[in-house]
Amino acid sequence: MRLFQFRVTTLACALAVALPAWSQDLASIKQALLAKYVLTVTTADKTDIVTPGSILVLKKTGLVTVDTSNKNLYQNSYKNGRITQNALGKTSNFFKKLPGASAAGGGERTFVSGEKVWITGIDVKENGVVLSLYTDAFGDTRYEATLSFPFEKYQTPTAAAALAAVAEVFDVQASDGGQQGAAAQPAGPAAPPAPSAVPAKSAEAPPPPIAPPPPPPADPKTIALGQTVDQVTSNFGQPTKVIKLSTKQIYVYPDMKVTFVGGKVTDIQ
Repeated sequence: MRLFQFRVTTLACALAVALPAWSQDLASIKQALLAKYVLTVTTADKTDIVTPGSILVLKKTGLVTVDTSNKNLYQNSYKNGRITQNALGKTSNFFKKLPGASAAGGGERTFVSGEKVWITGIDVKENGVVLSLYTDAFGDTRYEATLSFPFEKYQTPTAAAALAAVAEVFDVQASDGGQQGAAAQPAGPAAPPAPSAVPAKSAEAPPPPIAPPPPPPADPKTIALGQTVDQVTSNFGQPTKVIKLSTKQIYVYPDMKVTFVGGKVTDIQ
């Protein structure tokens, strides 16, 4: 009886030491992921982006997403180099393909290597990392999904190993424009001439010339919905980057992003 009590006490002590360390391991993984991947903030109804974060470029094919009105969110999982779906998602997809099935709840879209998504959430649980993903609009529809990276049973990886697993699926698109150099500072007024070592004679030095007034400010550059590509580039010049997504183009400038559909401005961020 005493031996049993000793073993129970020993096990309880071991768990008391192991649980805080295990919790710290999960926290360090989440901290490392948040440091690398900046989260995107969407509106409450998920119809638009409020604050853009990191743009992830998919390196694997088979990420299944559903439009944001669909309550049966696909749960994708990455393991052994492949993205697969959970049983609930597969079953839902099977019934939707049956004759006469209702299309209520929204559509689906499978993303392939090279396409881009946003990341809106990072959760680190005892069994793996779960990323919440969100997409640009295709037509009038935005899509979302989750993608989990399961841990090996009874093993919590290091933060570096968790980062490496996510990096097998996603690249982070380089930020647009980069750090701008400091603007040139306007020259100040000319320094007064050094006093002459020789005392001035009778004539005083002429006063310095009066600087001409500054030129009038240029007309402010404007941009509005419905403008053409030529109108935008004539005002703001060529963009630093052009992103082509399906039927639209995004012109990226250092301080804004302009979306064109059919050659006309449909969104300004």
